[in-house]
Amino acid sequence: MENMILQISILIIFLAAVFLNAIKRNLTAVSLYAFQSLAVSAVLLYYFFENRSWLLLFVIILTFAVKSIIAPLFLSRLIKKHHLKYSASTYLNIPLTLLAVTALTVIAHSGIFSSLTKIAGEAQNMAAIAIAVILISFFLIINRKGIISQMIGVLSLENGIVFFAIFSGLEQAPGLQIGIIFNIFIWIMIASVFVSMIYRQFGTLDSTEMKLLKD
Repeated sequence: MENMILQISILIIFLAAVFLNAIKRNLTAVSLYAFQSLAVSAVLLYYFFENRSWLLLFVIILTFAVKSIIAPLFLSRLIKKHHLKYSASTYLNIPLTLLAVTALTVIAHSGIFSSLTKIAGEAQNMAAIAIAVILISFFLIINRKGIISQMIGVLSLENGIVFFAIFSGLEQAPGLQIGIIFNIFIWIMIASVFVSMIYRQFGTLDSTEMKLLKD
């Protein structure tokens, strides 16, 4: 049962990163990020039952609260406040975007990253999926023109890094993990303020339309 939950969580993390590149509705993207973060918390919880570290449990609760609840609420409020129902367009159309995502997934499982995946030992396939999530999230940041989508891409990228760290055995001190989560919380609040300021000033969050900014 625990292994099934782990496999489902891994599948959600990967599919969320993939679908973030295809969907057009900002609120749907926020929901996908929330589910992805919930899946990351579930993976951490799986290792809690193996190690029984109460400090790790605190990190899991904090991760769930900030990534699955607080950050999505901030983003949803921002979207509704400025009526940003649909995200800005992408540089590549949907077929080419999905083709690029497929190519990045293949690259992540290729020999190019074998030196990294070998760190995970028996969990090499999991590490490869984590690398795929990182690459796909980074591609989301580059391919999307909207600032909201780019913000979600950064958050998904961070989830991918945590995912990789779990399966590669790169242990982090709980204090460092708490600090990272706190930084994410502060970053979300600051980013929300700046996004609101940009929208009030220029009436758009499309990064391509901001090339004509004037003093």
